Amino acid sequence: MKNFKRILKSILVIILITVTFINSITSNKCATAQAVPQKQIKTAVLLFSFDDPYISLVRKGLEEIQNKNTSSVDFTFYDGKRNQDIQNALLDSVLQSDYDLLLINLVDLDQSTVESVIYKAKQKNIPIILFNTVPIETAPIKSYKKALVISTNAIQSGILQGDLVINEWNSSKNVVDKNNDNILQYIMLKGPNNITVTTARSLYSILTINQSGIKTQEILSKTCNWDEKCAEDSIRLLFLTHGKNIEAIISNNDAMAIGAINALQSYGYNKGDDSKYIPVFGIDGIPEATDLINRGIMSGTVLQDPNETAEALYVIGMNLANNLNPLQGTNYKFDETGVTINMPYHEYKPQKQ
Repeated sequence: MKNFKRILKSILVIILITVTFINSITSNKCATAQAVPQKQIKTAVLLFSFDDPYISLVRKGLEEIQNKNTSSVDFTFYDGKRNQDIQNALLDSVLQSDYDLLLINLVDLDQSTVESVIYKAKQKNIPIILFNTVPIETAPIKSYKKALVISTNAIQSGILQGDLVINEWNSSKNVVDKNNDNILQYIMLKGPNNITVTTARSLYSILTINQSGIKTQEILSKTCNWDEKCAEDSIRLLFLTHGKNIEAIISNNDAMAIGAINALQSYGYNKGDDSKYIPVFGIDGIPEATDLINRGIMSGTVLQDPNETAEALYVIGMNLANNLNPLQGTNYKFDETGVTINMPYHEYKPQKQ
């Protein structure tokens, strides 16, 4: 019996030593794995234009991320100069280099362009993210397992902008409704024709206003492709014939809204005199717009956080480039398309001066 107890005790000691040894090996393996530096992902970022206010903020956000993560990512930026032919040439050049990831903010969103870009990335087996854009047709994206879209909920932005207009009307109707006809007469400044973002922002802003019981009348709409100077020149001309009838300017983005304000100010409007004020609404929440809102010169904007977009591009991009599930370790979700992640919008709250 005593011999049996000694043998049992010896066996337990041996088991304990063995388990301790195995755990030690496992721990050393984990420590070694954690110590191995992650490959730096060389990333080409093709932007539709360096001079677009919102896109320049996304670029700045990516640069800040790179500065904090130099061992994991290296961004190189390319300017499409608002010209798809230029962007196509840049992409062809990029694909001759040894990039590990493509982030592309397309100039044009027609199906042939999207198909061409995805096909080229697929041929080189390079992961690709289209961002700040909503392709009309997602079939080309679905055709390549290393492709996806990081966009925004354009419908939400239109609804939130409509809410801003409703608040302005309800709080200052005696000022806004100049001709006292109980109808909001407005000019719409639009982004590029035939793209989802332009359509959704234009449609849902007005639909939201109408659903609240406010009647509207569009004086006219002008396509300015997100461009401030186009909006300024257009409103300056339109004011000559429609100035007395304009009760609001609703813009698909802040850059065009700022252009509209520049034009209005050239006629003495929106300079602090309540009797010479036309409400102007934008979308994006860029600093120039929020400053104008805080000063009472612009009426409102919907905030699209460029840092949120930059962070999503980085985290999801690193997953793709490292052959991981693109949503691994994140709270992001694909929408009903299965390939699109929508970033949220927020109503901008004016800051007291």
